[in-house]
Amino acid sequence: MSQRMALWAAEAEMDEDLHEVDLSLAMGSYGQNGLYEDAQPRIDEATMASFQHQMAQQAAFAQIPDVVKRFIVHFHQAVLENNLEQITVAYESGWNRLTEKYYAKTEWPEAEIIAPLVNDDQIFLILYRELYYRHVYSRLSPNIDDRFHSYENSCELFNYLLNSDGPVQLELPDQWLWDIIDEFIYQFQSFCVWRSKVKNKSEEELLMLADGGQVWSCYSVLNVLYSLIQKSKINEHIIAAKEGKSEEEINEIVGEYGSRHLYKMLGYFSIICLLRVHVLLGDFTLALKVMENVELNQKAPLTRVTACHVSTYYYVGFCYLALRRYPDAIRTFVSILNFILSMKQYHTRSYQYDQINKTADRMYALFAICNALSPSRLDDSILNIVKERYGEQFAKMSRGATEESIPAFEELFLYACPKFIAANPPPFEDPDALSAYLDAATTIEPAQRHLNLFISDVRAQASVPTLRSFLKLYTSLDAKKLANFLDADEEDMVQQMMVMKLASRSISRVGQEGSLLDGETISTSDLDFVIDDNMVHIVESTVGRRYAGWFIRNTEHAQRVFNVIRKSPLPVAKPPAPTAHVTPPQNAPPAKSGPKVSWAKVSA
Repeated sequence: MSQRMALWAAEAEMDEDLHEVDLSLAMGSYGQNGLYEDAQPRIDEATMASFQHQMAQQAAFAQIPDVVKRFIVHFHQAVLENNLEQITVAYESGWNRLTEKYYAKTEWPEAEIIAPLVNDDQIFLILYRELYYRHVYSRLSPNIDDRFHSYENSCELFNYLLNSDGPVQLELPDQWLWDIIDEFIYQFQSFCVWRSKVKNKSEEELLMLADGGQVWSCYSVLNVLYSLIQKSKINEHIIAAKEGKSEEEINEIVGEYGSRHLYKMLGYFSIICLLRVHVLLGDFTLALKVMENVELNQKAPLTRVTACHVSTYYYVGFCYLALRRYPDAIRTFVSILNFILSMKQYHTRSYQYDQINKTADRMYALFAICNALSPSRLDDSILNIVKERYGEQFAKMSRGATEESIPAFEELFLYACPKFIAANPPPFEDPDALSAYLDAATTIEPAQRHLNLFISDVRAQASVPTLRSFLKLYTSLDAKKLANFLDADEEDMVQQMMVMKLASRSISRVGQEGSLLDGETISTSDLDFVIDDNMVHIVESTVGRRYAGWFIRNTEHAQRVFNVIRKSPLPVAKPPAPTAHVTPPQNAPPAKSGPKVSWAKVSA
């Protein structure tokens, strides 16, 4: 504690020294050795601009609160010493607390202004800019300069990590490492969405976009992620750990980079963000393919960072939904939503609580879609929350793909799906092609394109509820009679039955330990049928009622009621009311002593 107080005292003295800037040294001796007219020719425009810029920086530096200066000095010292404990406190607590107090609606000081506080340490200034631009994206509205400069800063950071002579001597907490990779992908996604809205661009922005074709390009982003994965050899590390190799053997396999915690976690988080990028680009099979070595369980490294844990399950669950593997999607969403519910009291203390909550709401919506298309009884508690939040839409979707339910499917899908991006930018470098691009009436947003594909799958199952309602009434039925019920000829009836057969089959990885793409075909319906000549034979399987869940829920409810009662204060006893002594009248007859009745037995 005394060392920490000494550190803060030293920082305060440093602030005082920084305020005592001798302006004469900065200004030089212009106009002091003669008349101003004689010295003026010697002052060219570049010198004057440099002088004005220096004065502006000094004025901006003087406006920084002292507590912010001390924080930056302390933060820099912690990074220099690789003090993970102090870095974590400064990153997760100090930065956010000062942001709320001083910079809730404004930018933090630019890196050039705070450079004197950190002795112009370029590595720390790169990390500071990463926080600076993240604040601009989350709290403010970034302009085109912010978008270009944030990309340049990201390139500087990853070049430092990947192209240095040997592993860098830098240690950062897992939360910050995840945020660096996650924010890199978020800014790429935000830039692609902003870039696609050509009609809102000014002439200057169009020229900058035409000249900066490689800025936030899909190739450069994927190159960074794959480079981090290859440099860290994280896939080899995961495979060796599964095979039970010792730590020394693993370090020998992964080399000097992979044995460093910084590179190992950056490589691991790059796999998760690679999953996200492929989902944003619409390649759901490849997205699950890159996750083939990552296990989704409570012991996986992704659980160390809650935001990474939630994000991984969200994108994996959406991949399963897009691939029509609804049982796997439901299990994925139920697993992470139960985790969020159980850890809710701890999430409220996290600065990422709002973001986790928003992702959870989107997963509830996706769960509602999956459960409507493939009803299951996996978790009634999650289903009850879904009915509370999306009860009207869920009720409509459960009736099948009717004209009334399609808007509900569309509403929840657009709300809960990722913000898809286009891999190729508009042709900014060719004015004629850009003009044709703007005039094209067939331009469809990526999200709308994925919505159309999803709704086409939903509409294909429109006849399933009606056909199912008829088949449940019989154990065997003549094909002509069933066709008459459906008001269709036998050929159309057979097509509807094949659609129902396909809708009741799904690939699932129940009980499998392999890749996320592995699985076997299972039946997702309690109704099955076969067609033998002109007869349809129906078999319905009944599932016994599950009492365990009912008892667990009611036991938990009784425990909560008991805890509330136990914590409640005891009621204050009321003083007994005074009773008046009644004297029997003098002429009252004596009380009769008769037989007493006890439990239907008469006793004298």
